[in-house]
Order: sequence, then C-alpha cells, then structure tokens
Amino acid sequence: MELLEYQVKEWFGKIGIPVLPSQTIDHPTDLKRLQINYPIVLKSQIYAGGRAKAGGVRFVETTIDAIAAAQNIFNLSIYGELPEVLLAETKYNIEQEFYLAIVLDTAVCRPILLGCNEADIDWDEAGEKMQHVVVEQRFSPFYARRLALKMGLQGTLMQSVSNVIEKMYQLFIEKDLDLVEINPLGVNSSGQVVALNGNVSINERAIRRHPDIAVMARKLASRDISKRTNGKIGNWDGTQMRGKIGILGNGAGSVMATLDLVVSNGGKPGVCLNLRHAFLTDTVPTTFNSRLQQALQILAADKSIQVILINFLGSIPQAGEIAELIANFIHKQSNQFSPQGVSSNGTNGIKSFREGFSVPNLVIRLAGSDLDIAKKYLSDLTIEGESPILLVESLDDAVAQAVKLSKISVKK
Repeated sequence: MELLEYQVKEWFGKIGIPVLPSQTIDHPTDLKRLQINYPIVLKSQIYAGGRAKAGGVRFVETTIDAIAAAQNIFNLSIYGELPEVLLAETKYNIEQEFYLAIVLDTAVCRPILLGCNEADIDWDEAGEKMQHVVVEQRFSPFYARRLALKMGLQGTLMQSVSNVIEKMYQLFIEKDLDLVEINPLGVNSSGQVVALNGNVSINERAIRRHPDIAVMARKLASRDISKRTNGKIGNWDGTQMRGKIGILGNGAGSVMATLDLVVSNGGKPGVCLNLRHAFLTDTVPTTFNSRLQQALQILAADKSIQVILINFLGSIPQAGEIAELIANFIHKQSNQFSPQGVSSNGTNGIKSFREGFSVPNLVIRLAGSDLDIAKKYLSDLTIEGESPILLVESLDDAVAQAVKLSKISVKK
C-alpha cells in the first residue's frame, strides 16, 4: 500500500524530516485562503507516475493564476486517474539534489540504506552510481554517517543528510514500511536540506498494528477501483488499463518504470502485475514461481493482451525454474489453441502464434547474475523454431520490441 505525496510529507514533518510549507487544496477556491506565500507550486496528488511531464505540476505566482492552474489540474487525467486533492507548496530554489531511500531487501532480510548524488536516476546505470549500506545489526547513527561518507559528503552537509537518514529509518521501523524514499532531497545555497518529494510503501501485513494506517487503508479500499482492477486480479498487487501490453515485474519500482517507458515509446499498457510479494488476501503460502504461473494464465486469458513484457531484475527465489515455467506455459497455450496459419512477425525472425488470440508474444528482460541460468535456457529455446519468446538485454530495447509487436498485432 502506497500513500500520496501530501500524506507522506505529513509523516515526514511529524518525525522531523524537513519539508516545505504546504497546504492541501480540495477545490480551486481554497486558494483564496492560501496560508503560504507566493510563488508556489501546485502538484496533482495521484498514485500514477509521470505527473510533471503530463502537466500535473504547475508553478504560479498569483492567486488568479493559481486558481486557473488548479482547475486545469483537477480536470487532468493522468493514466486514467483524476486527483481528488492538490498540494500547494512554497517554491524552493535548490543548488543540489540527492536521492535517499531505505528499503527492505527480502533476499538478505535486512534493511538497506541507499544514496545517490543524482536525483534523476537512470535505473539501468544505478548500480554504478548508487551507494548502499546494509544495516547488519541494531541501527545506530554510524550507519547513516557511513552512507553519507560513501556519497562523498563532508562537514555540515554530511551531518544534515545523516540526520535525515536517521529520521527515515525511524519512520521505516515505526510504521512497518517496505520502502521510504526521498527523491529528491534538495539543498539550497545556505546548505539547508529539505525533502522535495517522498514515497513510502507500507507492508500490508502490518496494517492491523497501526490504527492510523488502517483508517487510510479503509478509505483507499472504498474508492472506486473498478477502472483499475478486474475480478481476476482483484487479489493481486496490480493495475489494469485498456492496452495491448501486459507487464510483469518483481517490484513496484520495476513495474512502474516499465509502464512509464511503454507509454513514452507510444505503447499502451494493459494489466500490470507486481509479483514480488503475495497479496494480503492470500490464504495459503505462495512462491514467486507460483505467482508467475498464475500471472501468465491471467494475461493469457485476457483477449486484449497481445504482448507480455517481463522485466525481472535482482535476486529472485527459485530463479532457475523461471525459464522452465515459461516454456511450459508456451507449450500449454500452443496446445490449447490451434494456430491459424503461423506467420512471421518481422522481429528478429521470431514467430508468433497470436493469430486468433492464442499464445501472446513474450518479450523478456532478465537482469542479475541469479537469472543467468534462466537466460541461457530461454536463449536456447528461442533458437528451436516457432517460439513467441524474444529475449532482450536492456529494458529500453525490451520496451521498444514489445511496443513494435503490439502494433504489428493490431495491424493483423
């Protein structure tokens, strides 16, 4: 479960992380009673990403301009989502930006502190720039200072950033979070730091231990989500749009990054599923591969899905079995449906069974040493003949190929 920006910043302010003076706006006329000074920035409060590029963030200097901008933002749909509230925030002049995060690494079962000297991160190159510290024992300020030093910070700036990291960890533990992220952490000319944007991911199994979070969860559950989910994915951490490309990832970040790239490349995302964790409503234990198997069946049953785009990175349990599971899925689907004239799709010689909505094309990107065995297996499989599998190294190429295949399927 994730929160909106204004809710995250309320948590930040209460725990002592510096934030800008701000005010929530429920209606454009609320700007007539604004309690912060101009110039300000108005931000659409939605769960989807890419709001700045879509026009959901506006800088204004007068009340008249603010009301007009607010009216536009309230009526601006981003990935099918309209904001119910806006955040008005004091404009801030920054000299430097950092990325900070604390994430629960399920592979080592320990929190990890992340830091980067760049806020606009290219996640394909993040390994070269991102600094990390594993919290191996009971947390102490030493861990925060160690990360700040690895980022190359010194003096008062190192101390300020370390203090923010300490507060982030305190929030991480108090609220049972899977992720606390500040992107970016801004620094002005006088060296003052402030969280300009933040994100948290709540461990859904811990909601019952926190009455305030339970109230938020009930409000979120009461919203009309029929446009985002269907009966088959109602118990999954996923969203649904009316597109041709189904997306599978092993983390909220990988799913959203893939979705954004598909849209940027002119594609139309369909069902998007995060397989990293079992959903709260699962009554029996699940494994990553069992969730993958069920997700493939869900996407295959959706006749609107032309391409399944798989983006797995990092460490995955039972990684060696992934390739065999995908191969079995393809074999099962091809036996269920009789191909109506197998034809070349014009992409690297890969054949497609997609005639008559049978087997969808699979574009697969696997990044991480744990997945080398699966990559080798799938690479051999694509050579065997009429396989709808396309194995791609980089995420950009995978997205480009998926978009291309979806458009070819539309022409057919």
